[in-house]
Amino acid sequence: MFITIGRKNLVTVLAVAIAGIILACALGVSSTASVFFGKSSRKIPVYGVDTGSEDKVIALTFDAAWGADKTQGIIDIMNKYEAKGTFFLVGFWIDKFEEETKAIAKAGFDIGNHSRNHLNMPKLNDGEMRSEIEYVNDRVCELTGISPKYFRAPFGDYSDRLMTALEEMDMVGVQWSIDSLDWKGLSAKEIYDRVVPKAKSGDIVLFHNNSDHVLDALPLVLAALKDAGFRFVGLSELVATGGYTVDNNGIQHITR
Repeated sequence: MFITIGRKNLVTVLAVAIAGIILACALGVSSTASVFFGKSSRKIPVYGVDTGSEDKVIALTFDAAWGADKTQGIIDIMNKYEAKGTFFLVGFWIDKFEEETKAIAKAGFDIGNHSRNHLNMPKLNDGEMRSEIEYVNDRVCELTGISPKYFRAPFGDYSDRLMTALEEMDMVGVQWSIDSLDWKGLSAKEIYDRVVPKAKSGDIVLFHNNSDHVLDALPLVLAALKDAGFRFVGLSELVATGGYTVDNNGIQHITR
């Protein structure tokens, strides 16, 4: 069956379609998102936080999967600048570096969950996905008495199924708003240039605990941001675990 559309109606239909595409792009919605009148049906992790105050706070985070010889150095440098942060730990890293895991917690840093085996989570079935998360929570709790509340997906790959699983486990998916790209072997100055000029209150910065120049870059970043009036916090002080919304740009807004 064919439907005849008049010229005026055709123009209206095309105009609505084009407007929808433009609005979706403006909102930063990816091509995989379902969009209807500009609203995304995707569940989005937290990229940053609307702090809503004059207090300039920023969260430095460190993903730990492939080594540990620089972990204590990171802790020492952060302590020197009175900075707190968050380490996202992979399960096989915890199993290999139990003492380092304990040291992170003892130093007062937050510990987040980065999955057991650093797999692409959306490709797993629901049972495998939960097992990846629960293993790390159990191991961290066993070693430190802390139960992680924040999860960072390996490769930054999220899905609605993963986000739903996290919600059901009373956890929050956390991405990042600034990527240092330190894992690419960037120099300390190159890392500085990627982080400091972009920094604003509520940002979450991604580092890796064993990247080539993280120990050289950290003092530069911390000194510059401290001079600019920033305070360095763990995610437990920045990212709410309840009473919030997340907009299409991944910014968390506290509602309570």
